[in-house]
Amino acid sequence: MAYDFEEQEKLDALRDWWAQYGTIIVTLAFVAMAAVLGWRGWQWYQNHQATQAMGYFEALESAAAQSDEEAIARVQAASATLREDFPKSGYTSRGVLIAAQSLARNGDLDGAAAQLRWLIQNSADEAMVQLAHLRLAGVLFEQKNYDAALEQLANPSPAFEALYADRRGDILQAQGKTDEAVREWERALAGLQGNPLAQIVQIKLDALGA
Repeated sequence: MAYDFEEQEKLDALRDWWAQYGTIIVTLAFVAMAAVLGWRGWQWYQNHQATQAMGYFEALESAAAQSDEEAIARVQAASATLREDFPKSGYTSRGVLIAAQSLARNGDLDGAAAQLRWLIQNSADEAMVQLAHLRLAGVLFEQKNYDAALEQLANPSPAFEALYADRRGDILQAQGKTDEAVREWERALAGLQGNPLAQIVQIKLDALGA
């Protein structure tokens, strides 16, 4: 009898404890399970998005290797999809750069400029943004919009300072500002030591007798 009474006390204590804490335990277990399922769902979504973005990037890259009108249209369409549906993907930044290069090569400088401006405004990758400024300056230079081109080269990071100086030299020379162009090319040359591009800058300076 003593054994039965002791067991009953334990059962009563367990029921009292469950009445007090059971709801909290069930709630915590549900929250934990929902968190795990949510995390796995988010991972699946991210992987799915990355796979889709990669597919559009590869399609864009393939089309950019061609020069017919249909290929250019595919480049524009793939870039538009990447920008609209996957704006934060690394594939999008790279795809936009390729699209801009393809459009510029095929004579659509306005289209190329629009691609690069989108990248400057939307990319979180600072290196990509710096490269986009440099290439946009080149597009504007081709359009003889020299002042706007120089504006794109105003605030380079240290890694891009020499490249920006070289491009500024090209623009200033086109404006007839030879002395200023020489100074920029000399600055570029100093920053490109050991880089094969230094030889090109040196040729520009030699051509001016600098």
